[in-house]
Amino acid sequence: MKPWYEQSFGSDYMIVYKHRDWENASREVRKMAEWLGLPQGATILDVGCGMGRHALALSEAGYGVTGLDLSEILLEEAIKHDPDGTVKWVQGDMREFPFPQHSFDATVNLFTSFGYFSVEDDNVQVLRNIRKVLKDGGSFLIDFLNPVYVEKNLVPRSQRQDAESGLTIVEVRSIVDGWVQKEITVSEPDYPERTRQYLERVRLFSLDWFDQHLAEVGLKLEQVYGNYDGATYDEAHSPRLIMVGTAQ
Repeated sequence: MKPWYEQSFGSDYMIVYKHRDWENASREVRKMAEWLGLPQGATILDVGCGMGRHALALSEAGYGVTGLDLSEILLEEAIKHDPDGTVKWVQGDMREFPFPQHSFDATVNLFTSFGYFSVEDDNVQVLRNIRKVLKDGGSFLIDFLNPVYVEKNLVPRSQRQDAESGLTIVEVRSIVDGWVQKEITVSEPDYPERTRQYLERVRLFSLDWFDQHLAEVGLKLEQVYGNYDGATYDEAHSPRLIMVGTAQ
């Protein structure tokens, strides 16, 4: 059986997460560039770029961007939004970067595109790969969920209908053995036999976990934010765990 991340990131994913705002991506990118201290023309790798919202916003802001994702379907959607080919789109596994050493001035990993793998060293391998492709002194940004906030504020169940497709989307969330998981059911009211189910799972890694393993691979954590408004990270109240640092 395929792992969840090979099954979930398909055409239904684009409907489930349609609400993610492309316009917000431009504002978030401006903040990211400020935090990373990037000059115009800097080369950036977007690790787990998905449908390409942030990769395209970074490109429009004047950076040389490469987007890496495992899902061919999501990359096809990204390419539709990039008719001029301003971003280099690459299909690949984040555990095996298809790039030479010291290829990029910066890397970004956004919206909890981390912690997917059951074997802990596979997750650490992603950090090793980030260090490998960064130039010495290059910058990284990892935008992860705040595990303490998630545990306190988890919404067990939600349901909505997508206005355009008519699909009903039910999301059931739980925390099991150190993982936060979401069971997603996508159904067509008139065709119950077409109901699809997906599972998403992410390890609840703490700031201490990142601090330890980033240092082990040669990445120095320099700043931690709790949201894209630039608020200082607060373990109890911040919705996000956004880590910024440099390659040593």
